[in-house]
Order: sequence, then structure tokens, then C-alpha cells
Amino acid sequence: MTFVSIAEYLTEELWCKECINSLEKLAKNGDKKAMFNLAKCYHGGNGTENNFEEAFYWYQKSAENGYTYAMFNLAYSYSNGEGNLAKCYKNGKGTEKNFEKAFYWYQKSAENSYTYGNV
Repeated sequence: MTFVSIAEYLTEELWCKECINSLEKLAKNGDKKAMFNLAKCYHGGNGTENNFEEAFYWYQKSAENGYTYAMFNLAYSYSNGEGNLAKCYKNGKGTEKNFEKAFYWYQKSAENSYTYGNV
């Protein structure tokens, strides 16, 4: 990595952290779009660590304030939660690997017609 590349990376990281701070201030003051964008940052780990609980919290707050994109993302989170939980157990993400629990949640997901659960 060149010096310029490192500088660009650090600039982007600092910019992202500043964006997170701004979004948090706006979200806490009731800005539903800021709530949604903050949720996306936590969900994708943009400018911050992945934090699905924070993402879910801000999606929910934004949805409660009438932001339709947040409503969609929140509904999607609920609809594929069983499949995602199965992946967490399968890969040991956020928990210890447990193939029996992974199988159980994949099965529950498939029973509820979530296509990605049909593994």
C-alpha cells in the first residue's frame, strides 16, 4: 500500500466516523432519514463496527416515524431472521458454532417459506 493509499484510507475512515457522529445527533433529534442511514451504517459496518442490535433499533425507530424504507428493512429483518440465526450458528458468528441449532433454524426458516432456508 502506498503512502497516498494509506492517507486516502485514513481520510475515508475519519470521514465515516464523523458521518456517524452527525447521523447520531440527527437521529437522536428525531430525523427519521438519519435514523435509517445510521441503521444502515451499523448493519453494514460502514464507519463503525457491525452492530445488528443498533441497526435493528434504528430501523425500528425510523419505521415508527413513518420512513417507508426503514419499514421495508425492518420487515425483511423479521422475515429472514430464522435463516440468519441459522447462519450465525453454522458459522459461529456472535455465538459458538452449533450445527444442531443451525439445522433447527434452517428447518424453521424453510417451514415458513423463506427460500434461503431451503438449504
